Amino acid sequence: MAPRLDFSNWWTKDTQKGTPVVVKMENPNFSVVEINGADAAFRPVEKSRGKNAKQVTWVLLLRAHRAVGCVTWLATVLWALLGAIKKRLIHGEVLAFEVVAYLQGWHFGNPTNLHIPRTSDFEGLLHLAYVAWLTFRAEYIAPPIQALSKFCVVLFLIQSVDRMLLCLGCFWIKYRKVKPKIDGDPLEIDDVEGSASNYPMVLVQIPMCNEREVYEQSISAVCQIDWPRDRLLIQVLDDSDDESIQWLIKTEVSKWSQKGINIIYRHRLIRTGYKAGNLNSAMSCDYVKDYEFVAIFDADFQPNPDFLKQTVPHFKDNPELGLVQARWSFVNKDENLLTRLQNINLCFHFEVEQQVNGVFLNFFGFNGTAGVWRIKALEESGGWLERTTVEDMDIAVRAHLNGWKFIFLNDVKVPCEVPESYEAYRKQQHRWHSGPMQLFRLCLPAIVRSKVSPWKKANLILLFFLLRKLILPFYSFTLFCIILPLTMFVPEAELPLWVICYVPVFMSLLNILPAPKSFPFIVPYLLFENTMSVTKFNAMVSGLFQLGSSYEWVVTKKAGRSSESDLLAAAEREAKSIEQQKIHRGASDSDLIESHQFKEHKEAAPAPVKKTNKIYKKELTLAFLLLTASVRSLLSAQGVHFYFLLFQGVTFLLVGLDLIGEQMS
Repeated sequence: MAPRLDFSNWWTKDTQKGTPVVVKMENPNFSVVEINGADAAFRPVEKSRGKNAKQVTWVLLLRAHRAVGCVTWLATVLWALLGAIKKRLIHGEVLAFEVVAYLQGWHFGNPTNLHIPRTSDFEGLLHLAYVAWLTFRAEYIAPPIQALSKFCVVLFLIQSVDRMLLCLGCFWIKYRKVKPKIDGDPLEIDDVEGSASNYPMVLVQIPMCNEREVYEQSISAVCQIDWPRDRLLIQVLDDSDDESIQWLIKTEVSKWSQKGINIIYRHRLIRTGYKAGNLNSAMSCDYVKDYEFVAIFDADFQPNPDFLKQTVPHFKDNPELGLVQARWSFVNKDENLLTRLQNINLCFHFEVEQQVNGVFLNFFGFNGTAGVWRIKALEESGGWLERTTVEDMDIAVRAHLNGWKFIFLNDVKVPCEVPESYEAYRKQQHRWHSGPMQLFRLCLPAIVRSKVSPWKKANLILLFFLLRKLILPFYSFTLFCIILPLTMFVPEAELPLWVICYVPVFMSLLNILPAPKSFPFIVPYLLFENTMSVTKFNAMVSGLFQLGSSYEWVVTKKAGRSSESDLLAAAEREAKSIEQQKIHRGASDSDLIESHQFKEHKEAAPAPVKKTNKIYKKELTLAFLLLTASVRSLLSAQGVHFYFLLFQGVTFLLVGLDLIGEQMS
């Protein structure tokens, strides 16, 4: 029996009575019941009549069917919504923006009237945003970049014209065979030592600081200079703070002193002023007044025995001459890619810049070593000053303003080293490019007030300082490392092809002419010079605005390499020393103890160890910018721009990871 449930209060309030009528038909397949009222069949019956359980069951089934239909409809709508979101995400559209637009009440008109694609309102909004960005880029971003790029291109062309004029001057010197000459033989060479009265008194200075690797070969080369011993004095100016290195240098000086060489060891207790302070301290000695000329060699320089005979005679009968500068040659120029690239730069500097300026202007920047000064010129120009990190350029400018002339000897070469690691080269270049800007700030008033001709003033201010020391690193960094990659994202400011390809390649060809064997390295040279513009630009800014890094002085790390002639001479000296040891058996106990201690100190010298690569953040940041711009250039089908940006970005990446040059500490 069906359960008796009372659900009458759910669907009705009143009870109505009616008379049912039943119609029967032949062969009935169905029956029709006429009911008075639409809900008569489902109204509650009187309590006295009982309840119909079958009716209640059908009502429950109908309600369950409706509930299932609603759930199914909701599931279908949710599934369709998820599908739409998936499509939007695949096509890069942001659904959140569309929801926000709806909640804010943003309504859009007919897409055809707004010239928006018919795909969706959201795509139309993106199109509007993109058009607004293009307008903003063309009106506000492109003009400043175009103005800066045009300014840099003008500077680039001016500097290129300067390079071409220097090269033409060098060609003219080569063609006409112009070079400083010595009339006759100003030095009378006598066989008897000490009777050469025409030999002037010469002081030779070797400033050094913790130069464990090169002190011995430098002192040895200077002590073998062919000059009367009674007219030559050698000063070893040691600023080392390592006592073991001090002892080694003292022992080397003592060894040559015992051989009859007039050599003195000097060590300062208060090391102020770096190299300038060291030289100034040495010039304050009382015995310096007896000497007429002073030759200066850094610790890694190895002059040939005839150096003084090739340089000092130029001073005779030329009282206005204050400096004779010799050229550098490099014993390790083929050691690695970094040394080869440095050799290209320095060959152009000496053979073109120094030689042309010496012939046509009688002025150039003193290179700090491998030169002979007239002591009178140093004293009248104020001596060595400690106000900058380029004391050599400082004294050269002041001597030029006082009327002294300079001579550059391209045929006289002094072997030396170039840095073999990028870290050492980077620190050296920072000092070489920050110091001139310091000096420019200090010397500008003196240049303006000086009594030299307006042409010399213009040459000093416009060419010597501004064009070659300030403008060159500025445009090189700004144009090729900043503006060029930005133009890939701002096509309105795109640089012409001749700026990024033809002119730089032509200038690189001119730079590489003094070193023709380095022609295969022209592409790495061009890319590496752009990479080094970051360091040079940073140094230029720090020197110009007197930032803290402009006062840094770090001694350039040397490897202690010697040329083949030096190795042969060392072997001969070793053989002679062995013979002398066999002959001189009666050495004193103190000499034997000193020799034993010397050997112990040499054996205790630390061996080079492998260092970990440094990470240079500025170079890596620019590498990311250039490589990103190269991808953008590839998508825009810009061939030359793509290759330049790609190779330049890879070069920045290699340098930023310290993967160029030696990795020895």
